[in-house]
Amino acid sequence: MPAPKKAVRRSLLVTSAALTALALLSPAALAAPSPPANPSAGPSASPSATPPASMSAVGGARLGKPGTQVDLAGGAPVLPKDLTARSWIVADAESGDVLAAHNAHWRLAPASTLKMLFADTLLPKWPKTTKHKVVPSDLAGIGAGSSMVGIKEEETYTVHDLWLGVFLRSGNDAVHVLSAMNGGVGQTVKEMNEHAEELQALDTTVVSPDGYDAPAQVSSAYDLTLFARSGLQKKDFREYASTVRAKFPGETKKDEKGRTSRQPFEIQNTNRLLAGGSDVGVYPGIAGVKNGYTTNAGNTFTGVAEQGGKVLLVTVMNPAKDEQNEVYKETARLFDWGFEAAGKVRPVGELVPPRSAAQASPEPGAVASGEAGGSGKGAVGAQPVAGAPAADGSGGIGVAAGITAGLLVLLAGGAFLVNRKWPLPDLVRRRTRP
Repeated sequence: MPAPKKAVRRSLLVTSAALTALALLSPAALAAPSPPANPSAGPSASPSATPPASMSAVGGARLGKPGTQVDLAGGAPVLPKDLTARSWIVADAESGDVLAAHNAHWRLAPASTLKMLFADTLLPKWPKTTKHKVVPSDLAGIGAGSSMVGIKEEETYTVHDLWLGVFLRSGNDAVHVLSAMNGGVGQTVKEMNEHAEELQALDTTVVSPDGYDAPAQVSSAYDLTLFARSGLQKKDFREYASTVRAKFPGETKKDEKGRTSRQPFEIQNTNRLLAGGSDVGVYPGIAGVKNGYTTNAGNTFTGVAEQGGKVLLVTVMNPAKDEQNEVYKETARLFDWGFEAAGKVRPVGELVPPRSAAQASPEPGAVASGEAGGSGKGAVGAQPVAGAPAADGSGGIGVAAGITAGLLVLLAGGAFLVNRKWPLPDLVRRRTRP
């Protein structure tokens, strides 16, 4: 399809989806936020639960339909037959094309994949070298059985240390310390929900910043993919997400002579497609992003990989097949399919840009650094810029307002903003090999 026609088609696709979503909102729904009427909109109780008959139309009407959505053209490979995940999506990370999806907007418990939104929201807050001494209140409220990196009270850590704990070990202790630095868990949750709305991730409700199971805390394969795509615009996000192993500060100890020392210990990324495992190898071209597990969510994972100049994002939520590392195995099969199918399938939807895309980057030549690590003055100017090349290589009225604002941005900006690529340079070369 010639580029101009393709641009018009995509612009119409997003516009149609936004109008459809607006049409579904009743005047009562526009008046005030309300909980979902459909019980399936919340965290489902068991893997056998079925998706809602109708879901969000953000990104295209087909993405709001239950079941598998794919449009195979001539010569395109068929999808893998052994996929058991309740929800999944395969998308081009740069163009935003959704190559195939299964229950993409099903609102499910996200587990620690929600930490991608946490990082995308807070990474710009402090320089890496910022130091923080941990006090007992910083670690209050961490859920029982949480994954931890091993932070100790009364010890001092740099922000760099804490982010390594978040990305490599999925440390809820690191999340809580960073949240405390940000004004507390409540403030952090508020900012995460606001950022999700800015990204048009309207399936997401954040209750706990670390992804620990909580009533009404939900996201979707579509939204998790938006979080990953936004975060990957940041140099620091890419580097943390692609780090296989690192040294983490240990506890200060005193010997018999009264001398103190603090020895670091090694931590390794729990993403098995990045670090490898007993029955899973390192996936060729993998460069992140984040895995998760809780009792309610099951296993969840979003990954990004590059092969042959193509960069794909795959999100898989809660495989029904009860085998070790099944979420990674199904992700790898979807990556294999996506790289073979790229250019041979017609998109069934797209990853929408943030609401502020047009205002933040109105010209094709605009450039944004995309680098995390700010002045420490808060989130002003810290929102990721949609579609802007990274110079470093690096319900209710809220729903209605979000969709409307996104629609106006697209109409004002034209097809260019819808189709703008998000370059991810040096994505793989920056990764430390296992």
